Amino acid sequence: MTTLTFLGGAGTVTGSKYLLEVGTTKILIDCGMFQGDKDLRERNWAPFPVDPTTISAILVTHAHMDHTGYLPRLVHEGFSGPIWATDGTKELSEIVLLDSAHLQEQDAKDAAKGGYSKHNPPEPLYTTDDVNDTMRLFRVVGFDTDLDVGDGLTARYYRAGHILGSASIRLTTPDTAVIFSGDLGRHDHPVLKAREIPQGAPYVLMETTYGDREHPEWTEEPHEEFAAAIRRTAARGGSVLIPAFAVDRTEILLKTLAEMKAAGRIPDLPIYIDSPMGVKALAIYQSPAQRDELRDDLKDRDFIDLANVHEVTSVEDSIKLNQPAQSCIILSSSGMATGGRVVHHLQYMLPDPKHTVIFTGYQAHGTRGQALVDGATTLKMYGQYVPVKAEIVMDDGFSAHADASDLLDWLTALDPKPETVFCIHGETGAPAMAERITKELGITAVVPRQDEKVRLASR
Repeated sequence: MTTLTFLGGAGTVTGSKYLLEVGTTKILIDCGMFQGDKDLRERNWAPFPVDPTTISAILVTHAHMDHTGYLPRLVHEGFSGPIWATDGTKELSEIVLLDSAHLQEQDAKDAAKGGYSKHNPPEPLYTTDDVNDTMRLFRVVGFDTDLDVGDGLTARYYRAGHILGSASIRLTTPDTAVIFSGDLGRHDHPVLKAREIPQGAPYVLMETTYGDREHPEWTEEPHEEFAAAIRRTAARGGSVLIPAFAVDRTEILLKTLAEMKAAGRIPDLPIYIDSPMGVKALAIYQSPAQRDELRDDLKDRDFIDLANVHEVTSVEDSIKLNQPAQSCIILSSSGMATGGRVVHHLQYMLPDPKHTVIFTGYQAHGTRGQALVDGATTLKMYGQYVPVKAEIVMDDGFSAHADASDLLDWLTALDPKPETVFCIHGETGAPAMAERITKELGITAVVPRQDEKVRLASR
């Protein structure tokens, strides 16, 4: 009997983890960290519902924290099997997880020093040593190649077009097949090759981050509000802070800023990439080893042919940007302002109305980004409340997630047609997409509950 348990990414866009069991064999698809509200974050500290030593293997769709961020914790608790991923995912996962461990170790030290933690002493969820142990378990799998997972299970990875190395996974068991979409990219990703359509299967787990909305259709200049905000801020002598996901979003933003500068749509301000992880991810995107992932019409100069771009690696140089000597653009992770250097910049820049903060992607419930986009007048950081007087702008047109139409197009193209679709990795988008799938495609579509277990069988 084949069963599937939703250990994360159910009713939320974080913590994606799906446990497939065939007899005594246990395969975990994705192993993400929960982020956002306190009740979600506390799940990271709860005992894992399955003994990690009994899991045979982990299949990873892509490198984002909400899909890989819990891996070192699971390894710390005893998992020792292979972690299968594409080469791009393996390379990016290392920098994402090392950055995560460093931030957690630093946050624990800061909390102990500042006395604002309920725990004594504060501890990280995992350490740098745990990440190093995790990376030794990674095994590389190619796209469009059958992978023998063992015990009669076969996996095949298809390009998902979301970030470098991202994949949808079709997993075949002795009695059925199931597709895990991972995070799906848009049909026209500005950097990566187009996503692929997997062979169909009776069961599909499809992400629904944007299941209830559409990305803007540009009728004139793309991202004009983004460009206008930069022009306004420069005119009043302020700086622009862009909380940017270090992986993929930074590359897209640099490409867009280069095009805007060339077209004279924004002034020639210095640009600072203030994210060690973002700098490392950019190097991976530019690596000749990953060239096959990029669009055929894309040249490396689209990332680096920008005058006045500066990579900020040291903490000292990052601190100087809190009070910049001149108007500038700062790209700093994380994209939802949940941690990292961007929080320090927010602390200094939010109280000053001459500055602007531009968000360029989905802001999950309970994050600082979501609070600012929703109009928060104060924001709590490092145990203190900071007034919000800076201009806040949202340009969701940069998202690398498929919108509702993209999702339906991908699902409709599956052949054979699925019997059941589980709408996962979504908040309001999950029920909205489930309703559309049922009404428009005549397919059974459901929104699974956290920790729900279902049986998969061919009919």
